[in-house]
Amino acid sequence: MGRKNTDKIIFSHIKVLDAGAKGVSVAKAPDGKVIFIPNVVPGDVVDVQTFKKRKAYYEGKAIHFHEFSEHRIEPVCQHFGVCGGCKWQNMNYAQQLFYKQNEVKNHLQRIGKIELPEFDPILGSEKQFFYRNKMEFGFSNSRWLTENEVQSETPIDSRNALGFHIPKMWDKILDIEKCWLQEDPSNAIRNEIRQFAKDNNLDFFDPRNHEGLLRTLMIRTASTGEIMVLIQFFKEEKENRELLLDFIAQRFPEITSLQYVINGKPNDTIYDQNVKLYKGRDYILEEMEGLHFSINAKSFYQTNSDQAYELYKITREFAGLTGNEIVYDLYTGTGTIAQFVSKQAAKVIGVEAVPEAIADAKENAKRNNITNCEFFVGDMKVVFNESFIAQHGKPDVIITDPPRDGMHKDVIEQILKISPEKVVYVSCNSATQARDLALMDEKYKVTRVRPVDMFPQTHHVENVVLLERR
Repeated sequence: MGRKNTDKIIFSHIKVLDAGAKGVSVAKAPDGKVIFIPNVVPGDVVDVQTFKKRKAYYEGKAIHFHEFSEHRIEPVCQHFGVCGGCKWQNMNYAQQLFYKQNEVKNHLQRIGKIELPEFDPILGSEKQFFYRNKMEFGFSNSRWLTENEVQSETPIDSRNALGFHIPKMWDKILDIEKCWLQEDPSNAIRNEIRQFAKDNNLDFFDPRNHEGLLRTLMIRTASTGEIMVLIQFFKEEKENRELLLDFIAQRFPEITSLQYVINGKPNDTIYDQNVKLYKGRDYILEEMEGLHFSINAKSFYQTNSDQAYELYKITREFAGLTGNEIVYDLYTGTGTIAQFVSKQAAKVIGVEAVPEAIADAKENAKRNNITNCEFFVGDMKVVFNESFIAQHGKPDVIITDPPRDGMHKDVIEQILKISPEKVVYVSCNSATQARDLALMDEKYKVTRVRPVDMFPQTHHVENVVLLERR
């Protein structure tokens, strides 16, 4: 039943049916339209107030709970529901895994429309909190105020914040006291930097007027215990910059790499910026099965180190290498998968579009005394051609781990033309993966599927598929 309320619609006693895309849940309105609702769990019965109406759906929020789902749990984070980072923290972990596996299955069946084997069970993460090895926080002089603060008549003494952007509000930062995603000393580093900046009147960034000194903080950690901290300043103020960096170095002597960037451009990406080393070395080391990988400020590395190891083991198992194969690792990044499987291969060829990543890959191979891996820079759809294959050998196995958009159709056509015995397709987006599998279906049969949960408390899921030539 629905009723109007200041141009909004309120639906009462609505049962939440399913977990949908992007971490929101799904219900049905009395008129048959779908309602997307955040911060509820399938099985909850709620009153919903809509705030957006479209032809086929509503977006709304739960304003009253009549019944709680049996799968609902109490979120551990004080910022849950505002931060937007861990949207499933109110759902028990077994149910999170159920919906992730379901999403992969639905995508492969509905979009791929291909014959599928029985799925291997999704691999859950042993750590459900404090699993991320990289976190980025924003400084702002426009802190997001809580509802209590807005309603209170007490004057707000400071709007400075260091934390996460409020979803869909680029200029508002939620001040974070404790984040459950990265292990200590991450919280201590962030909180003490914020306090020191306030105590010493260092200007927090003004995102609307592009003013201020302190812009972002990045913390990277490794399973080896090494830590990288990078402060991004909007402008050079040598005295204040050194004041803060010296404080960080003295307060946290365990930091392996302390770096900074002076970035005065409109956006805060550092990939086109000159990163400067202040103390220590300009990288930290990650370790996996005796292999060491250097991670610099701009490196791409899987953000869950423990689950990356599990993901790579599944990839290697699916490849089924005997030691005689030529393996191509497409979208190789810093060459971690290539080097991880190299002991079981005759030769591994890695291809990646980002020059810095390939430089890292070569350096890591040298560090690990791996001589059967070669790495090449280039746009995949251009480099990966007949002359390249003639020069480096026809692959027996192709491993591909493309970005969220999936593989370019020219790359797929080239794989079909080469026809390796096996293709192992690792994906962080099972929808685009399903699309690509459909394009390969004429020549390849999907024989194994295994989702891997890299990001507990979120809707994100990785998926590994083995394709074998028909």
